[in-house]
Amino acid sequence: MEQKTKYNVIGLMSGTSMDGLDMAYCEFITDQGNWQFKIVVAQTIPYSKEWFAKLTEAPLLEEVGLNDLQLEYGQYIGRAVNDFIEENQLNTELICSHGHTIFHDPEQGITFQLGSGKEISETTKTSVISNFRALDVSLGGQGAPLAPVGDKLLFPEFEYCMNLGGFANISFDENGKRISFDICPVNIAMNEISQQLGLEYDDNGENASKGKVDGKLLDELDGLQYYNESSPKSLSREWYEGNFKPFIDGSLISSEDKLCTLCEHIANQVAKALEGSSEGDKLLITGGGAHNQYLIDQISAKLNLKVHIPSQQIVDFKEALIFGFLGILRVRNEINCLESVTGAERDSSGGEIHEFNG
Repeated sequence: MEQKTKYNVIGLMSGTSMDGLDMAYCEFITDQGNWQFKIVVAQTIPYSKEWFAKLTEAPLLEEVGLNDLQLEYGQYIGRAVNDFIEENQLNTELICSHGHTIFHDPEQGITFQLGSGKEISETTKTSVISNFRALDVSLGGQGAPLAPVGDKLLFPEFEYCMNLGGFANISFDENGKRISFDICPVNIAMNEISQQLGLEYDDNGENASKGKVDGKLLDELDGLQYYNESSPKSLSREWYEGNFKPFIDGSLISSEDKLCTLCEHIANQVAKALEGSSEGDKLLITGGGAHNQYLIDQISAKLNLKVHIPSQQIVDFKEALIFGFLGILRVRNEINCLESVTGAERDSSGGEIHEFNG
């Protein structure tokens, strides 16, 4: 693809909280290194019970079964994108797919995002960028977070950008370099507890607000070793299930008290991550957790900077937007992954290109 100044692309994201497949059709314009964007239309396709079960159980599959699911999920994504394009009469030149993370253990050199880019390309008859994390991991990096390049170039007016998804992650400039890391679990934990109450999630923190903080559980969570490690660092479902979830499951307190305690824990860890901020700084908060007013109130009470919640479209689709942007940087052969963030041996331009020449 030749160097252009305007791009129309679709960004795709499926996060650890498993809300569904996020799709965002975006316009990007570049002028001498300055980028502007517009999310034209965006949609989330909630996972059916069948797909929710398949994605949940995927880490348990043997290699053959996982390879079959890799193809099947790629075809599923492709069909969903075709419907999205047809329904909205879109003309896209590129599809940029994060996929759905099944394994992420960068210390062992492992990261695997489900969803064959080749299948998506063949199903949609469009060029696709996928598998964004693998190159960085092969270079000794964490392969995550990947949003910081997008944060820096698309949201330059904010000193700090934080996403409250399955996990919270933050990005900011420090000593002339972009720094980013995962802070702590958010919706991956809160949604599990809410499901014990028969709810998909804790709407606006309604149940958390009814509970009270349990000192013992809070101390156990705040005392986890990860929080004292320096960046680069990242979290995974494996870490959550092995280190965090046992404390939640082992506590005998009510679900409301667990949710309340989790909100306090998240606020504590966000405040710790932002210890270097100053009063005039601005913090952009996006992701599903930004809809939880009780959680936002707990976080804001511990910070001295200006908290900004953008439009619902950016709150819900910023990650899909950024993967669309990372795909553009990939086809331009420009850096989309920073060693200062991941700890890799060098900056890189990650993502497999599946060109469609039909």
